[in-house]
Amino acid sequence: MHTGERLGRLVAAGRVVASALPVDTNPVPSWTHLTKVDPEDDKRLPLLYPRYLRWTDAVAVGGSTAVTPTNTEATFALLSAVDRPVFHEPSDPTHVTDRTMDAAAFIAIPQVLNGSTDAIVGDLGAGIERVRERLAPAMVEERVPWWTPGVVRDALADAATTWLLATAAFEAYVVQNPDSAAAREAGVTAEDVLGPAEAARRAMVADRYLRAPVVYIEYSGTFGGMDAERVVEAVDGAVSRSRVWYGGGLASRDDARAMLEAGADAVVVGDAFHEIASEERAIFDRARDALPDDASRATVADWLSDAAAGDTAAAAYLSTVPGVADPTATAGRLLVDTVTVWLRLRAVAAGTASDAALDRAVSAAGVRGAGPAEADEAARRWSRAALGAVGGSATEPLATQLSPAGDR
Repeated sequence: MHTGERLGRLVAAGRVVASALPVDTNPVPSWTHLTKVDPEDDKRLPLLYPRYLRWTDAVAVGGSTAVTPTNTEATFALLSAVDRPVFHEPSDPTHVTDRTMDAAAFIAIPQVLNGSTDAIVGDLGAGIERVRERLAPAMVEERVPWWTPGVVRDALADAATTWLLATAAFEAYVVQNPDSAAAREAGVTAEDVLGPAEAARRAMVADRYLRAPVVYIEYSGTFGGMDAERVVEAVDGAVSRSRVWYGGGLASRDDARAMLEAGADAVVVGDAFHEIASEERAIFDRARDALPDDASRATVADWLSDAAAGDTAAAAYLSTVPGVADPTATAGRLLVDTVTVWLRLRAVAAGTASDAALDRAVSAAGVRGAGPAEADEAARRWSRAALGAVGGSATEPLATQLSPAGDR
């Protein structure tokens, strides 16, 4: 037996032993709630997005439509103001750049288990090619002296390719909404939607053969209801190491609880988070002539009791987070803070307040950190983005747009 073969068998045996031990060897943390932020230019963030994202466990950056390297980099720049892990879930290899790699906690590479061959193998091959041909050589170029021989550079680039792929987390996707953009990208049709038994079988392959850290049951913007519960329950019973995530149409506590009780380790919320910004647009338009720049929190709260009465998008998002005891009350306080800060920033943009007023507005927003230079820079980045939005047009809402123009 050759030495390489012996080594390969030892590594395989080590993996088997490790999987049998009563320890969690999954590199993806055991999260319960994740928020997905879409870099698409038409997607906006709530004004106080760092405050909302304090309630989630982690943030995923990715989308299926109108995503580019530029707006992906801008998204990561804005999310540097958030004190939660932020990872990258690219839908195309070109979305991964040197800047996103530096900013992301890790890269999550989707593998669609019920899509076309291109979605499973072709896209992955394109991603590996991009790592090997561009990203790994760029890493070597940046870190080794110019006089390093070419043969050494090639060897280092090959090692960097292996390292980058080893540190990526492969997500085994089961796409269950054939009418979604994700399904179109992956070649999933109505005939490819899986029942519980078939989903469980493919999850076993992902868990035990592909060793995917995550099996993601994705309904892409629609809530799967009882059908999704049965699929999640079957998948949960089939895996031993992989995390089971559910995403799609979550907009209430009951929705999130149903999926967690069915066996999902975590729920992923995207649209409900972005809808807060749409709600803010309407609130800001109504506040524009109704409230002065220096209105107190009490005055704002009284006004909001009529202007934003009833169920709100902010409460719907927070209701999906298990750790928020009273989503309605928490959302109410955040909306009061949001309008109060917006009024202060409006005054700064109009030139009727000093820079000290901007500092007070940033502090009120709860974005500024207590000391570290990185936290202060994140606060400044947030305030520039906010002022860019409010100063652009008298009719624009102060909801940060994920684009280079929004990050100034």
